[in-house]
Amino acid sequence: MLNLDNVSNVGNVSNVDTMNNVSNVDNVSSMQQLIARTLRWGVGIACAIATIGGVLYLLRHGSEPLPDYTHFSYEAPENHPAEYTTLSGIWQGVLSGTARSWIQLGVIILILTPVMRVLLSLVEYLREHDWLYAFITSVVLAVIICNSFQIF
Repeated sequence: MLNLDNVSNVGNVSNVDTMNNVSNVDNVSSMQQLIARTLRWGVGIACAIATIGGVLYLLRHGSEPLPDYTHFSYEAPENHPAEYTTLSGIWQGVLSGTARSWIQLGVIILILTPVMRVLLSLVEYLREHDWLYAFITSVVLAVIICNSFQIF
């Protein structure tokens, strides 16, 4: 015969397990929400800053004739001045209202947004003691940092 006395206990155990899983899902969900908000805000702020730079550029240079881009040489010193290629130069340009510096700042923020996602993911994996994903994320972050600073 089938004993139905233990059926109610099984339901109680699964409710306890479900409640534990819900709290874990809430923790994961809150971190995922933070990552999503970071991505949303990062892209939004980057677009707003680049748009400000674009409007400034058009207001100041919109009536100028188009330059000849058929012969472009990156090695030419005038193609990479410090105010467009270094963080201090970009920041000084932003403070002085240079349109190209505003655009560059928007691009830098746009590039840093997914890097922040990787960093937040690493924090979450370390907090969860998920060592495999923490290691993989650390390698990804190390590659990004090494490539950004031209270490290798």
